[in-house]
Amino acid sequence: MLIGKLPDIPSSAMTPKALYLDRRRFMRGAAALGAAAAGVARMIDLVSPGTTAHADTKLETVKSPLSTTGEPLTSYEDITHYNNFYEFGVNKGDPAQNAGGLPTRPWTVKVTGQVKKPKTFDIDALLKLRPLEERVYRHRCVEAWSMVVPWVGYSLSEFIKECEPLSKAKYVQFLSYYNSKVEKWAGQTTIYWPYSEGLRMDEAMNPLALLTFGLYGEVLPNQDGAPVRVVLPWKYGFKSAKSIVEVRFVEKQPSTTWNDMASNEYGFYSNVNPTVDHPRWSQKTERRVGLPFYAQRRPTLMFNGYGDQVASLYNGMDLKKNY
Repeated sequence: MLIGKLPDIPSSAMTPKALYLDRRRFMRGAAALGAAAAGVARMIDLVSPGTTAHADTKLETVKSPLSTTGEPLTSYEDITHYNNFYEFGVNKGDPAQNAGGLPTRPWTVKVTGQVKKPKTFDIDALLKLRPLEERVYRHRCVEAWSMVVPWVGYSLSEFIKECEPLSKAKYVQFLSYYNSKVEKWAGQTTIYWPYSEGLRMDEAMNPLALLTFGLYGEVLPNQDGAPVRVVLPWKYGFKSAKSIVEVRFVEKQPSTTWNDMASNEYGFYSNVNPTVDHPRWSQKTERRVGLPFYAQRRPTLMFNGYGDQVASLYNGMDLKKNY
């Protein structure tokens, strides 16, 4: 369901997540009384396509002092049904409809490049590597909409330490899962697959950079980048690579998908910056998904409001040139 169909309903007025999940369980039970097993599966998929595989999988978390405070959370419904994940469609509702076939188990993440020794991490081992924190972050899309999301994970720096990068490693590149037999729209776009993103090493080591496994206390739904992604709250959302299968440590700035496709629109850094407009729209304001129409529009914050934590990374840089 596209959020554009419900412009006047705030997140706070939507069905609470616990009740939402209880309603789904009730509908499953009702379907089972009068349907064969195949029919039940279809009924579940119609209730919440693309999310059912993980709906009941809880994660043990601790609260993080790095959370954004004072802003209402965007509803679980909006976070899981208003997505950019072009492998599964170019419209906001497509990933929820199409990502159910993403195979998230078994799953491994390869580590290659300038490291002491190449490694491969199993997803379950990564989940246990460090205590999982719940971090509420503002999420800002380059298309000038935003959310407030309770992500679950731990600092990317903790993972990087386990990778043992060499001193030559100046950048980190992330490659996403790609399989044209699974990804519904992969052959209908001109995007270069697999999806690639990258960070300077000091950006990746910043405590705010989050290796992310879940949201709202549960494992990530497929359409939100299951089973592991990064979240970089001071950058536009496309920098936060989803469904990661390989991490490369490299000496030179790596190729990244959107920067390669349209470098005049999507810079390598892509820090949230209200003074640098996208060529086709202003970045001075944003629309907060899920709020009433009259309350959605708000000023864009430099670095998405995380300047105290990250501005020093860019001392001396021209952030209009290095957009």
